[in-house]
Amino acid sequence: MAASRRLARKLPSLISRHQRLISPETEAPELTEPPTTSGSIPLDPSLPVLPLAVSHLSPPSPLPALPSAHASSPASLLRLLRRARHHPRLAPLDLHILLAAADASPAFRPDHGLTSLLAARLSASRRLPSLRRLLDLVLSRSCPCADDSIFACPELLPTFRKAIVAFAASGDIPAASEALASLRRAADSPLPAEFYNIILHALSRLRRHEDVIRFYSEMTSVYRVAPDAYTFNILINSSCRAEGVNTAMRWFGEMQHRSCAPTAVSFNTLMRGFIREGRYKEGIKVAREMLELGVGLSVVSMEILIGGLCRGGEALKAAEVFVEFLGDGVVPEGFDCFELVEALCRVGKMDKAVEVVDMVLEGNMKCCLSVPAGVTVLECLMKAGKLDKVCQLMWRMIDQGIVPDTISCNCVFEALCEAGRTADANQLRVLAKEKGFEADGETYRLLVQGFGRQGRRKEGEAVLDEMLDSGFIPNIASYNRLLDGLL
Repeated sequence: MAASRRLARKLPSLISRHQRLISPETEAPELTEPPTTSGSIPLDPSLPVLPLAVSHLSPPSPLPALPSAHASSPASLLRLLRRARHHPRLAPLDLHILLAAADASPAFRPDHGLTSLLAARLSASRRLPSLRRLLDLVLSRSCPCADDSIFACPELLPTFRKAIVAFAASGDIPAASEALASLRRAADSPLPAEFYNIILHALSRLRRHEDVIRFYSEMTSVYRVAPDAYTFNILINSSCRAEGVNTAMRWFGEMQHRSCAPTAVSFNTLMRGFIREGRYKEGIKVAREMLELGVGLSVVSMEILIGGLCRGGEALKAAEVFVEFLGDGVVPEGFDCFELVEALCRVGKMDKAVEVVDMVLEGNMKCCLSVPAGVTVLECLMKAGKLDKVCQLMWRMIDQGIVPDTISCNCVFEALCEAGRTADANQLRVLAKEKGFEADGETYRLLVQGFGRQGRRKEGEAVLDEMLDSGFIPNIASYNRLLDGLL
């Protein structure tokens, strides 16, 4: 807090002293050619700034010299930039301030703390031209920590990685490749595959499959970089979308040939490819192979397999696979069988849907049965008139904490009351109330009217009194009208 107050007191004087950094030149004559020295780094006039309060200002040229208090060392400049990071006029000029300090003294060399901070800010704000100027500065003036060592700055790779990620994410592949080439020349040892994977992933995301293959070939044959599992996952995914799953399988074989252990992403990508092409048996085979190799099925794996089969018109086959995996205990927690249940009900396989729900409840896998999935089965049973099964299934669902919403419960209660089973509906309401169900006025009205039609005045009055205590009867006329229905 004290530091913030000190900064608030210092910023006005700092702004006034550096007014030329944040305001355009008005009186100074324009120079036909900015003076440069052998060690100076002139400011690129095309450098953009963030669209903040200074977006209409242009950086001064030539750059003014900072006072020695702030430009004498990278540490002091770092403190200045950190304190001014939220200032609406100084924050967008962070790179211009650094270049001004570098231009003022050929001996000025920013350390890795300063360049890493600026690389993160420029990458986050997508100021790509400014990011290129920063990389040029890093390469032309090495970090002071490299003076006492034969090795380059240890933070060189993380700084360049931020820039490569920013270039690749924006689709500027040439800039990303240029930054990678510069880092390759400046680094002490061969770069890991991680840096090449960034560009590979960007090319795959842009659907430039031929460039993906060309870049991988250059990576392995020219620069002798050993690909890792992530490299092959990118190749498999790109091949599945561009050429088909058969080509992806060849990359899968190459992956194993290079002793890269396949990951869950590798198998999921192949499984999705087989199912997309209608080769359901091979997709199921991939899932079983995952279990045999100990990779295990994730929620994503189950959604790809079961969802793909359901959308492909193979709901019964999806149910068989789900029941098999559920019996083996390999269904992951968190997988929702809603899509499977909905597909079975849609094609008229209600008994199979009930079987799936029963197995989930018997196996204490309530995490796999969401409320919408349970409600879907209950609606299907009510349409078929199987109220006994509705009561049984809803009782088991509520007992395990799967309580339908108020509207769905009211629909079940209404069907039971119309069938003369108001007592069953009331018992379900009482059980659901213990599990957190909140009845509304419609719930009580259905039960009171149901008991009235059956001539069960005592039970109806008990529900009516509870309705009155809960505040769902607005006036005495409404109460009398409901009471008259019990006579």
